[in-house]
Amino acid sequence: MAIRISGVNIPDNKRIEIALTYIFGIGRSRANKILEKVGIDKNLRAKDISLKDVKRLRDEIENNYVLEGELKREIMMNIKRLKEIGCYRGLRHIKGLPVRGQRTRTNTRTVRGNKRVTMGSGRRTVEKK
Repeated sequence: MAIRISGVNIPDNKRIEIALTYIFGIGRSRANKILEKVGIDKNLRAKDISLKDVKRLRDEIENNYVLEGELKREIMMNIKRLKEIGCYRGLRHIKGLPVRGQRTRTNTRTVRGNKRVTMGSGRRTVEKK
């Protein structure tokens, strides 16, 4: 029996503490808080949880937390707002540069895409004399 919470199938063979992190918006610490509040042992496997506990867990998560599509929409709206008001962070989002103060002389390959624009980076073979 696969547990389904907020549109996500929870893997059966993992501990419930880890299995809950498959839901976007729930990490390890939030998963532990939820399980402690509901009163489920975090070392149980997801397949070993009773239907009554699954219902309590689902109610707790869906009623008290913003998750999955709604959370993604909220994040997108926050970034859109930053862009519209023209603040520094919004401009960094528009330009595709690091937003949180990281250096850009080196080490921004993941944000900018793997652009190598320095002199020695063009892999051209040397002409023979």
